[in-house]
Amino acid sequence: MPKIIEPARDIDVVHETDVLVVGSGPGGLAAALAAARAGARTTLLDRNGCFGGNITQVGVEGFAWYRHEHTVDCEGIGIEFEQRAKAMGASMPEPQSLSEALDAEMFKWVADTLVEEAGIHPMLHRLGVAPILEGDAIRGVITESKAGREAVLAKRVIDATGDADIAARAGAPVRKTPKEQMLAASVMFSMSGVNKHRFIEAVKADPQTYADWGGNGEWDYETTGKEDAMFSPFLRKPFKKALEAGLIPKHLSTIAGTWGSVTDQGDLTYLNLVHMPAIDGTNPDDLTAGEIRGRREAIYAMEALRKFMPGCEGAKLRNFGMTIGIRDTRKIDALYNLTGEDVRGEARFDDAIGIFPEFIDGYGYLILPTTGRYWHVPYRALVPKRVQNLLVAGRSIGGDHVSHASARNMMCCAVTGQGAGVAAAVSIQRGESFAELDVAAVRAQLTRQGARIR
Repeated sequence: MPKIIEPARDIDVVHETDVLVVGSGPGGLAAALAAARAGARTTLLDRNGCFGGNITQVGVEGFAWYRHEHTVDCEGIGIEFEQRAKAMGASMPEPQSLSEALDAEMFKWVADTLVEEAGIHPMLHRLGVAPILEGDAIRGVITESKAGREAVLAKRVIDATGDADIAARAGAPVRKTPKEQMLAASVMFSMSGVNKHRFIEAVKADPQTYADWGGNGEWDYETTGKEDAMFSPFLRKPFKKALEAGLIPKHLSTIAGTWGSVTDQGDLTYLNLVHMPAIDGTNPDDLTAGEIRGRREAIYAMEALRKFMPGCEGAKLRNFGMTIGIRDTRKIDALYNLTGEDVRGEARFDDAIGIFPEFIDGYGYLILPTTGRYWHVPYRALVPKRVQNLLVAGRSIGGDHVSHASARNMMCCAVTGQGAGVAAAVSIQRGESFAELDVAAVRAQLTRQGARIR
């Protein structure tokens, strides 16, 4: 394609810090809090106007919907997100589990509060566009914003972009799932004006289970069997009726999914009904098409609910998520890459920086942690090859597609974020590279922070 030559220019260094976290989703927010609490001067950078990523910007409010009576869950900052949200009136009980459904809008305030309490330097409305490199060591990030190009220097950088943007551009080896195999993207939305009593009575009259997820398109899953009879806030029948009535085009037979909560005020939230395959979250043209297509399909879904779901007759759109939800793009080639056998086989690692329940959701698997099984999250999965001073947190840590279906979940992203944040602070304090870091010192600080590491 045609090219232009961009002229050389001086870029102002607007800020210097110990630890720079790029991306503020559950992984990035946890990383920044952990680094600051471990004594490092910490900066948190995000392209949008709020912290929280998948929670506040996409609208995924089901933070720990996998948690049931016998779940052995992680501890630490991820659980703190739930607890603080509840204490600040930013959550309500989640309908299918022993967890809190976060209020995506109110959690923006919760995240602000956590950042300010920890003394983190906030840098919103800045997109990290390029790493600053000296040889194979990253020294900071160049940003783009209304102010133009700016430079932020750091002793350590944590890539929590979700897509390994900084790692890939710094030259770290990454793997990207082939587009046709990527987990579907979604546009989340919420509705208002729902009659809660009528809606809940209809759910009780025809309760859906996880076995009902099977049978069409995106919602075909292999379970262990123990999940099949469990209640799930799943909706498909209104959309089947809408298809038969011609309200939904025949090619959109995969519109179906879950709702998050219904409030006394009549808000039906976290409607996860739109699933779009072959959307590459690293391609802006795909993202543009997905945003437009996703909103159109959400309107079809709302029309179906108004027509065929009791309690929704007078409902209307409350909001779309600020941005499309992406589940799967790049993963780093780490010092250790997780496997499906690790997450399904209760893997144990000497360098564990956290645990996560045996919860797998994606690539044709749905396994809920109802028997106390869990796996160790190894520090080495956060360390990319070839680039110094860089860690990765969140869904782009090293692993195969089955392990990704577990590690991509928001609570596990918080586990990797807390581990990365502590490792960055300890690395500076000890003067050790990430590849040679004394993981025992990291684990000791994680324990002081309330994380469960074994």
